[in-house]
Amino acid sequence: MTITKDMMLAETVQKWPETIPVFINFGMGCIFCEVADFETIEEGALAHEIDVDELMKGLNEAIA
Repeated sequence: MTITKDMMLAETVQKWPETIPVFINFGMGCIFCEVADFETIEEGALAHEIDVDELMKGLNEAIA
């Protein structure tokens, strides 16, 4: 399965804990806050001014 940018942050971390270091390396500590249940990966990346495509590449490499 592939991680997509429309997936919720919390759901992604729960399904694939190996993505946690990727989020942290990109500066997205928000994966542990309450907003993570209601925010997509893309929304979180945009809020932190992170290149969504680069983040997605890193996330999918982590679960490969």
